[in-house]
Amino acid sequence: MDFTIRAVRPEEHEEVGELTARAYLDDGHLTFGEDDPYLPVMKDVARRAVEAEVLVAADAEGALLGAVTFTPGGGEWADIAGAGEAEFRLLAVARAARGRGVGEALVRACVDRARTLDGCVRVVLSTQDRMTSAHRIYRRLGFVRVPERDWSPVPGLSPLWAFSLDV
Repeated sequence: MDFTIRAVRPEEHEEVGELTARAYLDDGHLTFGEDDPYLPVMKDVARRAVEAEVLVAADAEGALLGAVTFTPGGGEWADIAGAGEAEFRLLAVARAARGRGVGEALVRACVDRARTLDGCVRVVLSTQDRMTSAHRIYRRLGFVRVPERDWSPVPGLSPLWAFSLDV
């Protein structure tokens, strides 16, 4: 692995916000494109870093390759994680860094982090049905679909798929 996973630094907040936004926009994962109301939330890494843990993948020169947000159940950033669970969200890999194992390394870091939490028995996540590259990572690492936990953040939009991994 020619990169490391670590906590985001304050001076990287804006860059991580842009990296995340670009990954979702360029892949067509924001329903309303540049006008999507979720876009400012995605870009507000300073807030995320206070309310959750933001991890980044950085190469030896310090270039940011990807990022993810991790939170225990019940945290401000937990959409579906409850007691005894952890969750990760906003997994994003820069287009130029794809195919290097960055996404998988970020997911593994979240699973490893969950294993350090007292009482945590499971990692859960929500994903769009069309995020097939991410689904391959999740399945390869042992996550399974839990359709009974699918949900929609906005009425009328396709539900997000839930995945789970016992830790």
